[in-house]
Amino acid sequence: MDKHLVKLNLILLFALTGVFIIDQNIKTLFVEGFRYYTECIDFILVYNKGVAFSMFAFLDEWLKYIQLIMVLGIFSYILYLKKLCFAFPAGLMLGGAVSNIYDRFIHGGVVDMVYWHCGFDFAVFNFADVMIDVAVVWILILNFKPKLCKS
Repeated sequence: MDKHLVKLNLILLFALTGVFIIDQNIKTLFVEGFRYYTECIDFILVYNKGVAFSMFAFLDEWLKYIQLIMVLGIFSYILYLKKLCFAFPAGLMLGGAVSNIYDRFIHGGVVDMVYWHCGFDFAVFNFADVMIDVAVVWILILNFKPKLCKS
């Protein structure tokens, strides 16, 4: 196998695995009962049956399978691109996605826990959601600034 492709796969898989492990450990704390309340942020337990802002919850059991297909598509596309600069952000995105999908199989919904309510109410979210958002912005920057992506 090409050394470039091996490096791409290792970066992608280490980022994916790291995000998955961190996210699942945080979620375990909340599933086992941890809660904390402040004036601006509450750390609570919510099972989200949909995606962002509970959209598509009506898809019920189908949602996790649709998401699995999307994850496989993104993974395949990153391997097809063979651009090393996309490996880490794609790993962050896929790690978050796989962790949230795992929740759907184990808990029946995504384990969310961070509730921002200072000045305005925001959706309850988790570490995986943050990693997905960071990855999307990173990938958009790489697409709009191709000079940043040399390989």
